[in-house]
Amino acid sequence: MNKAQIFEFFRRLAEDDPAPRTELEYGNAYQLLVAVVLSAQATDVGVNKATRALFAKVKTPQEMLDLGEEGLKEHIKTIGLFNSKAKNVIALSQILVDEHGGKVPDNREALVRLPGVGRKTANVVLNCWFGQETFAVDTHIFRVGNRTGLAKGKTPEAVEAKLEKRVPQPFRLHAHHWLILHGRYVCKARSPECWRCKVADLCRFKAKVNEPPAGRRAGAATNAD
Repeated sequence: MNKAQIFEFFRRLAEDDPAPRTELEYGNAYQLLVAVVLSAQATDVGVNKATRALFAKVKTPQEMLDLGEEGLKEHIKTIGLFNSKAKNVIALSQILVDEHGGKVPDNREALVRLPGVGRKTANVVLNCWFGQETFAVDTHIFRVGNRTGLAKGKTPEAVEAKLEKRVPQPFRLHAHHWLILHGRYVCKARSPECWRCKVADLCRFKAKVNEPPAGRRAGAATNAD
């Protein structure tokens, strides 16, 4: 895509959803950090189901430490890899208490030093809570970036670098949310719903799916599943 096409790509996504946000539920920076750590290889829906009761009790790193690893496991045992995730959440909570006064740091370098926090997780926190223009490349963004031609790369880091270079203002702050939601509900992995895609004419994907499956042609095509 050229610059004009990229601008139009985001303009259309922004027109459809002017103020997108993560589908994870949280009440403060710490809860957001925990939710994103728990969301690795899990769905936002599944994480939200587990964290509603947890976050009613736990709002700070110290409260998480008071709950303890076993107590945390009881809340998140429906989430994949819950044992290792519980260990990481307790460990990062201890570091936040010991080294950051119980506060979530607002820089990537400090965030990625926390157990269970990689670059993608750090970018989500920096964007969603601190309002920084970051690009958290998950599987959806990786797929959309490569499939559409918006930001091709063999690794998430390569796609992130392309997005950093190519996404224009005024779309940079919300770009990764638009791409995640587009990948989750329209540009799906197995069956992209090109027939209802607002940016299909800008997309470089050659094997476009121009009609919904037979069972969805009678009005169900607009229902994002």
